[in-house]
Amino acid sequence: MNKQRIDLLVKLGLLAAISLVLVFTLKFSIFPAVAFLEYDFADVPILIATFMFGPLSGLALTAVVSVLQWLLASQAGGWIGAIMHFLSTGAMVLVAGNIYKRMHNLKGAILSLLLGASTMVAVMIPLNLLVTPLYLANMPYSDAQTIVWGLMPFIIAFNAIKAFGNAIITFILYKQVSKVLKIEFINRVNRVQYPEPSPNASKSKSRNMLR
Repeated sequence: MNKQRIDLLVKLGLLAAISLVLVFTLKFSIFPAVAFLEYDFADVPILIATFMFGPLSGLALTAVVSVLQWLLASQAGGWIGAIMHFLSTGAMVLVAGNIYKRMHNLKGAILSLLLGASTMVAVMIPLNLLVTPLYLANMPYSDAQTIVWGLMPFIIAFNAIKAFGNAIITFILYKQVSKVLKIEFINRVNRVQYPEPSPNASKSKSRNMLR
């Protein structure tokens, strides 16, 4: 495994860890009618990874974070929540990542985040209508769908606030985070290519010069 691939995995692991920390520390409800929906910022590191390394890396990170959230942070949501997170965030990642890959400039960043967030909101409508009723296992599926449909205006509003909110935060932070990670990578490469001489080596070189 070459150094660049190892560095990529290290950076993706770091962004995954940040995503999990954000889930544990910063989450809150917005609408009392759908208090089970909590805003968190876990998608921000995933979107930053998507812009830095491409849509496939972003999708892979989405899968890892979804599973880890299920096992460590959101056990109440279970595997259903993990699948919904992967599908919704994955849709945003693929749309935003592919657009930014082809339009690697300010206009492309804005357009990709707007369309990616819109895609996420659109995808969550059928997902919530089809999957969320599974949480209401104590009643017939059709009755559960009726309840979810009645809450749909709140669900759409919540998902719009979350998707576009995280898109705005990503737009603000991406360049700063990218610079920090790239500087660290350059420093690592320099340390490998131009290692600092050991004190013994310096002394030996000095003796040779004096002879």
